[in-house]
Amino acid sequence: MSKPSVYGFTQEQLIEWLQPHGHKKFRAQQVWDWLYRKRVTTFAEMTDVNPSCLALLEEHYGISTLEEHTKQVSADGTVKFLFRLSDGNLIETVLMRHKFGLSVCVTTQVGCNIGCSFCASGLLAKSRDLTSGEITEQIMKVQLYLDAAGQGDRVSHIVVMGIGEPFDNYKHMSDFINTVKDHKGLAIGPRHITVSTSGLAGKIREFADSDLNTNLAVSLHAPNDELRTRIMKINKAIPIAKLMDAIDYYLEKTNRRITLEYILLKDVNDQVEHALELAELVGDRRDLVNVNLIPYNPVDEHSQYQRSTAEAIDAFYDTLKKQNVSCSVRLEHGADIDAACGQLRSKQIRKEA
Repeated sequence: MSKPSVYGFTQEQLIEWLQPHGHKKFRAQQVWDWLYRKRVTTFAEMTDVNPSCLALLEEHYGISTLEEHTKQVSADGTVKFLFRLSDGNLIETVLMRHKFGLSVCVTTQVGCNIGCSFCASGLLAKSRDLTSGEITEQIMKVQLYLDAAGQGDRVSHIVVMGIGEPFDNYKHMSDFINTVKDHKGLAIGPRHITVSTSGLAGKIREFADSDLNTNLAVSLHAPNDELRTRIMKINKAIPIAKLMDAIDYYLEKTNRRITLEYILLKDVNDQVEHALELAELVGDRRDLVNVNLIPYNPVDEHSQYQRSTAEAIDAFYDTLKKQNVSCSVRLEHGADIDAACGQLRSKQIRKEA
């Protein structure tokens, strides 16, 4: 049986686990420094840590539990990693280069049960949640890749937008965030971390009440219930009015800006009338809402959807702007590789079937 990842501990949890075994707080801090500052890949490299502590850790935990299966490198510097987990499952992680730094998009589940009709991630139903260690190790694998390049680059931003619904794996997602933002470790600021949800209203409220303090993005993708239900089956359980109530709670509680994600599907949700309806939905929340327009990456299995034309994207954007709605068009990354979330994974699984 494979060992769980040592990256699954927050620093406080590591302290609490080691103390009953006779190891004081400073020992956990030593281990933490070796993991996240020196970034060793074996326990044996932790040369100043008590051998009995190292033996204890090695008996129960592993440092490397993800194996790189495939790596695709785009001309724009985007790198998509396909990792094999210890149980054989495959997940995707993506490194993206921006003017403001390097961001990594992480996966939180093996498969997805949300079932958005345009998405490659949901082609295979969720088989399990990832542990916080498996989520954190995605960041560490990418950072080690950067370290090996010898340019001094570091992961500066994280988006929790990969395969799966992060709020459906809330505890492990929260532990992961607390680990990567720890100022004695990777020290990635909470304002540099964005969590994306398909709209689990109850979890949005829980997130608002938490001390995670990261950014929130909500996948809306349609301005009315009829259209959203057609492309996102979650809307049957959590219609737009209920979702917007949860968003209002978040905005009131945090006074933090929120992003509404809106993927543009040709002749489905990309018309000017849809933009006007979306502006009306945003309403008096304008000061704290930004709409992120996303050009669609076509997926073979969802051939009913096509990418909106450049003219339609521009018209949608201009309409929102004229309605004083803050909006942006997402810059594309990795257009020359399997860019859509879950696309590389689904192709590989079909090959192995």
